[in-house]
Amino acid sequence: MREKVLIVDDEQEFLDIVSERVRARGMEVSTTTSALDALKMVDEESFDAIVLDLMMPEMDGLEALKRLKKKKPEVQIILLTGHATVQKGIEAMKLGAIDFIEKPTDLQELTEAIKKARAHKVILAEKKTQETIKKIISAKAW
Repeated sequence: MREKVLIVDDEQEFLDIVSERVRARGMEVSTTTSALDALKMVDEESFDAIVLDLMMPEMDGLEALKRLKKKKPEVQIILLTGHATVQKGIEAMKLGAIDFIEKPTDLQELTEAIKKARAHKVILAEKKTQETIKKIISAKAW
């Protein structure tokens, strides 16, 4: 099964190049230049990973990260930035980002991060399923 990824970056040229290269690696890619659009898209579709730019005009990546995690706690977010600081990286990880990657982006590093995010999402889904099964079994008192 192919990884399904949403890439969010306000720089259309960068978005076009990265999405084309990620698609060439066999992944299903959706894109948007707007964090607000990304929030809407996660209501309509499920993504294995969201690659989210840190610096965007209408809403920065950290605020978008908070809102995305509030809507869908299981969503796996990779923050992407050309303005990396240790403080921002630590804050992103505390807010639930699975990775923090600097621009210019190394495609190998990005695709590995996306695969890692998908694997993490699968593990979370399995744990949730196991918890649900345990609740059902204990409720039935078998």
